[in-house]
Amino acid sequence: MQGVTVHLDDTKNYVELKLEPSVFKKEADMREIMAEINNSEFAEYYIAESTLKTAIDKANHYYKNKEETVVSERIGEKRNAEVEFRFENDNMLATLVLITPFGGKLPSIQALRTLAQKNDIAKGLGIKPFKAALLQARQAKPGTVIEKVCAKGLPPRDGKNSRFIPLVPNALERVLRPQNSDGSRVDMRNLGEVICVKAQTEVLRRTAPTPGRSGFDVKGNVLEATAGEWQDFKMGDNTAVSEKDDNVLVASIGGMPKWRDMIMNIDDTYICSGVNVGTGHINYDGAVLVNGDVTEKMIIKASGDVTINGFAESAHIESGGDIIITEGAMGKVNENASSYSCQLQAAGSIHVQHGQGLDLQCAGDITVGRQLAYSRLKCNGSVIVGQIDNPQGNLFACDVVSQNKVIAGTLGAVSGSTLKVDFSPGFNLLLERKDSLDELLRQIKENNLRHKERLDFIKKKIIPSDLKSKVDEALELLKNEEALLHWIESKASIMKESKEKYQSEIRLIANKRLYPGVSAKLNNRNWRSEREYDRSLVKYEGHQWHYEPYV
Repeated sequence: MQGVTVHLDDTKNYVELKLEPSVFKKEADMREIMAEINNSEFAEYYIAESTLKTAIDKANHYYKNKEETVVSERIGEKRNAEVEFRFENDNMLATLVLITPFGGKLPSIQALRTLAQKNDIAKGLGIKPFKAALLQARQAKPGTVIEKVCAKGLPPRDGKNSRFIPLVPNALERVLRPQNSDGSRVDMRNLGEVICVKAQTEVLRRTAPTPGRSGFDVKGNVLEATAGEWQDFKMGDNTAVSEKDDNVLVASIGGMPKWRDMIMNIDDTYICSGVNVGTGHINYDGAVLVNGDVTEKMIIKASGDVTINGFAESAHIESGGDIIITEGAMGKVNENASSYSCQLQAAGSIHVQHGQGLDLQCAGDITVGRQLAYSRLKCNGSVIVGQIDNPQGNLFACDVVSQNKVIAGTLGAVSGSTLKVDFSPGFNLLLERKDSLDELLRQIKENNLRHKERLDFIKKKIIPSDLKSKVDEALELLKNEEALLHWIESKASIMKESKEKYQSEIRLIANKRLYPGVSAKLNNRNWRSEREYDRSLVKYEGHQWHYEPYV
């Protein structure tokens, strides 16, 4: 454009603008001048647009008034990169902020390190972020802001509280972990000796708490860790602290160890070679160990575990712990499958090696070594048929009520006998609790809002001195009500997660084959196999049952 001259000053650092209104053909246009600058050698220089606009407005004024005054203005300059460091999270994080240069220079890696040290960054500094920032800056436009985390502190790791390590396994754990017979193959009949400890046997060890690990922030300040704490023993029945070691619990009597809910109990154990008409029924306050068979119509009731190293036939067994039958169990079923002659009821879990015609009820898991048929099962856990790590057993012709997965090698039978699995009762119980909690939460929210509005109204008024204590008391009650509201909200959130978790975890898994006649139910949502499948997974997702091949 005529009358417009852009050039560098003698130092080669500043951009000068010269406007000569006397040679203008028309008023100077800022957009045209900026376009010329951006297409020239000054494109990478910093241009102060406000200064440029002021100069153009002044020159256009002279042009309109026919004045020949020349306008000269410094409108730009060469700028090196700008560097600063930003600290976050209580100095646990340092971020490099680099503004790319306008025709100037980028700093070197060494210069960035020196600047970091001047900004008190003493620890956790990395060179890779500097390299990445400089590489990005060389390819970016002038004035681009680049941010890279360049230093990280190390948060302290608090020490762990003392832990409790059982020195003897539960009977059920022992049974579910078959012993190696030749170093390679597993003999399912060799279940090891059932653990019965003698008095003064060490059964539980307490480990020392750890001191933790101190940390540091990027400025080098040491962050001390909180050491773990000693945890007291939760003394179970028939246990005592060792006289030789305060961190060891020993059995005070001979019996069967039971580790549950972080408490070690030693159940007084009744041991017999069999239960029959000769021994009579057993009703014992403790554990019962039968090294033989339980014959027809015999009854065993125990407050602890019941372990039968033999066979149970048409027996009634109740346990306050686990029921373990190492051989198998058999019972008779009436025509409409409403009455079973062999009944096993446990407050813990149930394990049988194989079974038929059984009524099983427990609060834990039901595990079967090989096969289970023509039985009724109800548990609050899983049903697993086969080895725990790779279930390959058979489950067919049963009615199952479970609150977790049902897994076996084969589900159903070639004959098409029905296998019904119902997950509804546990889910409905969860829904009832959730609905009750949601209703309680709704009522407390309404009450809290109403109380808050009334107290806000009262606080705006002039309160007589004799009523001030009453208002303070009401404010304290409101504070307690809000704390209760937050607590119930957290419980409602946990209950919602439990509902979602329940639906995601229930499933049928057949590791070998799934036959026709197998059905899964969750309230009014049903699935039934109409043909034979290979390895299969049936899961509940999106309010529907879905079948897919199991890998």
